[in-house]
Amino acid sequence: MRLTLLPVLAAALVGSLIANALTTDSASAADLELVKPGKLLVATEGTYPPFSMRSPDGQLDGLEIRVSKEIAKRLNLEYEPVVIKWEALLVGLAADQYDYASAAMDITAERQKQVTFADGWLESGGRIVTKKGSPIKTAADIKGKTVGVLVSSTWQKLAEDRGATAKAYKAESDALQDLVNGNIDAVITDSIAAAYAIEASKLPLVLVDEYLSHIQKGFPFKKGKPNLVKAVNKALADMIADGTYAKLTTPLIGYSPAPKDPIKSQF
Repeated sequence: MRLTLLPVLAAALVGSLIANALTTDSASAADLELVKPGKLLVATEGTYPPFSMRSPDGQLDGLEIRVSKEIAKRLNLEYEPVVIKWEALLVGLAADQYDYASAAMDITAERQKQVTFADGWLESGGRIVTKKGSPIKTAADIKGKTVGVLVSSTWQKLAEDRGATAKAYKAESDALQDLVNGNIDAVITDSIAAAYAIEASKLPLVLVDEYLSHIQKGFPFKKGKPNLVKAVNKALADMIADGTYAKLTTPLIGYSPAPKDPIKSQF
């Protein structure tokens, strides 16, 4: 009798384990508050290098694309991009058209009232660009120098506050080219933009280590999705800690832009 019951009991036990596993997996998926089960829908512009752009073969690539794909991988989800214009990003987010937006959005106090940001995933800000071998090594060294800045930008004040003469340009690319040609001593611009231009065009320029201003980028989520935000935060922290983040971002801009002290999510 006992021998007859053993296969039955074993089958029942296996069935119970499978059922529990499936229930656990389903519960985990539901706990993540996803728009579509098994998928991580991420909004992106697709036209803002080096954050989001098209590779020569037409595929989406860029800092935010690479990081979001890795997040999806670590959450065992399928990455699904949703290409959308910048001005519609927060509207679509509120309407649950995607799980979060990966566009290069600055974390500000005003935006934190509207959305929940994941921990800061990238740090940028104003930095000085000079020619290789330049005597300009710190912010103080631009005193008395001619510094290129984008017209009507905050960079002009940063230059003048340090005793430099600001020369305005309609395009930062023109300022960088004038620097290469030796017509100005330095350029002040966004760290990520400058680093990408230097890498992509192989310019003989370098970034001064010191930041003149700081800003962190964050992935915005619709409020009320704490489990998903926490899961993304863990994936971000883990990929930074194990070196994957640096491997993904350095080829595009020459260094890892991971924040040393990320702005934390506000729930």
